[in-house]
This record gives sequence, structure tokens and C-alpha cells, in this order.
Amino acid sequence: MAHWSRRNFLKTGLAAGVLAGSGSLPLRSARRSATDWVTLGKSGVNVTRLAFGTGTRSGQTQRELGQDQFTRLVRHAYDRGIRFFETSETYGEMHTMLGVALKGIPRDTYRLMSKVTTREGVNPLEKIDELRKLANTDYFDVMLMHWQHVATWPTDTVRWQDGILEAQSNKVVVGHGASVHGLPALRRFPGNQWIEIAMIRMNHQGTQMDAEDYNTSGAGNVSEVVTHVKQVRSEGMGVISMKLVGEGAFTTREDRQAAMRFAFNNAGVDCVTLGYKNTAEIDEAIENLNLALA
Repeated sequence: MAHWSRRNFLKTGLAAGVLAGSGSLPLRSARRSATDWVTLGKSGVNVTRLAFGTGTRSGQTQRELGQDQFTRLVRHAYDRGIRFFETSETYGEMHTMLGVALKGIPRDTYRLMSKVTTREGVNPLEKIDELRKLANTDYFDVMLMHWQHVATWPTDTVRWQDGILEAQSNKVVVGHGASVHGLPALRRFPGNQWIEIAMIRMNHQGTQMDAEDYNTSGAGNVSEVVTHVKQVRSEGMGVISMKLVGEGAFTTREDRQAAMRFAFNNAGVDCVTLGYKNTAEIDEAIENLNLALA
């Protein structure tokens, strides 16, 4: 990895990050929708505002659908205009199931994101290649370091940061970043020059959101999380929101609509990912986001 290291990336990317953060945010068009294409900050990766997630209860909900029903769900989302699909190595068989579901759809018409767990003793390039083959894709549009949950993650994961950059130079990854759990880890996102894309938990009630204890069963600190979202966006990072409905905790449509409004209108995220188990949930999410953007 010597020819394309984290240090080289930081040197060449600093100026771009400053430029991205120095201007105003993109002007909003008169009419926005859930299936508009938006750019995830300085990564340059374009995705639809609404994404298709495969990690409900670590993917159990999606796996239990079986391949045929899951494929129908993915195709319904695609036909409705959702063109951003995301998974993780921690979601069991979801790379393979997603690869089957997307087979035959032109690769340049959708975006694909994966997340890797930054374990010791694992070769980052080999892991990314393994996931790429499982997903039946030549490349990932976004690769995130998954579940960064301690304040020391920027130094703990240098080997993985270098590995992802190497994969990017090999054109098997387009954009990169990290997902976060817990305030100590989140506080290290602002000012970080390596991250292009930040995946951050967000909803109006703080359910399944970031607190001092990354694994808390209580409410997260919504105000602080929103502050950090706005900070990283001002620095040119793209922000993907997760846990929008508290991993299924919001049982009323009113709460789900309120969560969508809060994520986009108060926190100002770029994109949100939701896990679905039927077509009605996809249709509702599109309608909820369209209402939030109206």
C-alpha cells in the first residue's frame, strides 16, 4: 500500500475538503423527491435520497423473506425509483441475496454500498474482494468502515483506511467513509480528513441513537448528534442517516413521518436508508419523504 497511503490521501484531499466546506450547501430545487439523485459531499458519489437497507435486526428480517420474495422487494424498490442499495458483512447472507436480486439490472443505473468490520488479522483488500464477489459486482460505489464506536478509532483503523484507499486506487471502490455508534466516536468525525461519507444514526426521539455509551438502551443525545451532522456537512462530507424509525420502534405513521421530516429538515442529512419487509413499507417511505421535502 506504500504507493497510495492514508498519508498521501490526506495531503491531496485536504484542499478539496476545504473547498467543499467553504461554499454554501447546494441550492434546493423547487420540487424535491425521495428518488432524486443527490451527491454525497466530496466523494462525488450520486445516490437516491432514499436507500434500500438490508440490515433490519442485522439482516434477519430480510433473510427470512427468502430469495424470491426479497428479489421481488428489491425490484419493486428499483421500479419505484430507489437506486441505492446497502448492506454489510455483518448482515449474514445479504451480499449474496442482494447480488441475486440485482442480477440483470444495468450496473450503472444503481449504487451499491457495503460496510466492513475493522477486525485485526483480516486483510482489507481480501475482505473487500470477497464481498465484491459475493455481491456479484465489479465495484462498490461506497465502502464504509462499519461500527466505529470508540474515540480512538482514527488511529486504531489506519490499516483499514489504507486498505480502502488501495481498493479505491484499484477502482473496486468509488467513495469511502465510516459508520458510527456512540458519541465518543462521533466526536472524532468533524475535522477528519479521511472521511468522505459519514453514516450516522438519526431520528427525532433519540431511539437507537448515539449516547456516551455506544450500546446504551436509553435515548441518545439528539441535539449533539445534529450538531455533528451539520459540522461534517459544512466540511464537505456526505451524510447517510440510519435508524430513522428506531429499528422498527416507531409503530405509528405519524412518528415515521416526523422522523423523516426531522432527518432532512432539522438535521439536514443527504440520504436515509431504511430496511423493508414488504412493498407497502417501500411505498410509505417514499410518500413520507416526499411529504417531508414538500
